[in-house]
Amino acid sequence: MEGCRERGHVVLTGEPGVGKTCVLRALRHRLPDAGFRLTYCHNATLGRRDFYRQLCLALGLSPSATAAAVFYAINQHVRELGEERVHPVFLLDEAHLLHQQVLEHLHILSNYEWDSAPLLSLVLVGLPELRDRMRLRKNHSLYSRVHTRLHLGEAVPDDTYEYVAHRLRLAGTDRDPFDAEALALLHEASGGRLRDIDRIATDALKRASRTKLKRVDRKTLEAAVGVDMLD
Repeated sequence: MEGCRERGHVVLTGEPGVGKTCVLRALRHRLPDAGFRLTYCHNATLGRRDFYRQLCLALGLSPSATAAAVFYAINQHVRELGEERVHPVFLLDEAHLLHQQVLEHLHILSNYEWDSAPLLSLVLVGLPELRDRMRLRKNHSLYSRVHTRLHLGEAVPDDTYEYVAHRLRLAGTDRDPFDAEALALLHEASGGRLRDIDRIATDALKRASRTKLKRVDRKTLEAAVGVDMLD
């Protein structure tokens, strides 16, 4: 969030399921509409021309036939937004899958400046191999412009408990349906990965409901973990 507010570039990495998508949702909801234009690019497996055509469509532009024309259209749009004091933020998900030719070309986008202030922010999100690729010498020009570099690790036990409580509040309850041993096992079995916490906890709650239990105990959680491991 702060990286975008400061009109800089961001790289966010993490293993599958640790909460990168949650961070992106929070960015989308917290980045003010006034002064910012957030554009989400979901397909990172395209070649350079098709990647920029996708970006054109996301910006509401009509993509041209040639790569040079497409890039020119984006260039002009970015500069027009700058004149309107609107800062575009390009969010590239699954960025570890970007073709090398696209990754090498992104440094040109990242280098747009006007009165010494960057005209746009790139937010690259992906698995840890993205960070490894960015550190390669051939990508140094882009990586050197990224001042906000974040890596999401697995949740610690207190994070897991807080996350479960948050999800329960969103569901409309302040009651804690998990006993202490079940929560401890939930953290251990999920490894602190939010996606796995969601899956195991949901299955455990369904099991408790079917057996008329008021709280999820360790036995019920163990059954949910057993099914999850089989899957």
